[in-house]
Amino acid sequence: MKTRRLGPFSASAIGLGCMNLSHAYGLPPPADQAERLLLSALDQGITLFDTAALYGFGTNETLVGRVLAPHRQRFVLASKCGMQGVNGQRVIDGRPATLRASCEASLQRLRTDVIDLLYLHRMDPAVPIEDSVGAMADLVLAGKVRALGLSEVSAATLRRAHAVHPIAALQTEYSLWTRNPEIAVLQTCRELGTAFVAFSPLARGFLGGALRDVSNLEAKDIRRNMPRFSPENYAHNLQLLQAFELEAAALDCPPARLALAWLLSQGEHIIPIPGTTREDHLMEFFGADTLVLSAPTLARLNALMHPNTVAGPRYNAATQAEIDTEEF
Repeated sequence: MKTRRLGPFSASAIGLGCMNLSHAYGLPPPADQAERLLLSALDQGITLFDTAALYGFGTNETLVGRVLAPHRQRFVLASKCGMQGVNGQRVIDGRPATLRASCEASLQRLRTDVIDLLYLHRMDPAVPIEDSVGAMADLVLAGKVRALGLSEVSAATLRRAHAVHPIAALQTEYSLWTRNPEIAVLQTCRELGTAFVAFSPLARGFLGGALRDVSNLEAKDIRRNMPRFSPENYAHNLQLLQAFELEAAALDCPPARLALAWLLSQGEHIIPIPGTTREDHLMEFFGADTLVLSAPTLARLNALMHPNTVAGPRYNAATQAEIDTEEF
């Protein structure tokens, strides 16, 4: 697979988001299935693995550590602090002492001496970003972390943080149906030399084409609370998906590969991190880095999905209040 710059690292142009293996979309897969998927991704050339203290309240880091620690020199390891499980509840806490303790716990679970890229998972509105990033910078000086990142923040917050310590990567949702980074963050990342890591590049499974019926999502599937997956909005969005799948068929490629190729074409500093629990879906990612999209194809895709054609906001009001990103 081709590579792209991620701060001081060279990483595969497509990384793997590990969240799905422990968190968010209902029951996680059996342990042996998750282990096979991680090792298959590594063997196929993926060299960026993204996890977080929050995912499965530590169980995802434990999984990644157990499976990939023997291969630690072969990949870039990214994790996140600042949002974690406390007494069974998700808590945003950007206080320096909390971030230091979270990093120590992550190092233990990941079975490593150093985390290559540590993100602030969410900005804590009660703590100045300068204080949180300053504490994370101390972790770099201590040799526990190699580079810093931010997740779900605005261009203005990125600039404030970057003034404290270089920010190697900014991670936010970006796909054909979520275009908010195009407001300001993508350009700011270019100016600062910050990589843009696109999470949910397949629109939480939507652009993969397999999710046709949202009525039977599992009880703990977070998409149940996302407006775009409500029955009325999803019925509209499925019409967009059908047109998108025709574009993929014309290129003789899976829809997921086309979605990733579109993202990669938006800038050399963009690295998508799709996630999956299935090896057959994983295989659909490969080839996106070499799929060249013509100007007419890009124009049709951009006209098909954008803020005025997709039904529903990406988050409900309560979740939107927790993040700092620009919104259309």
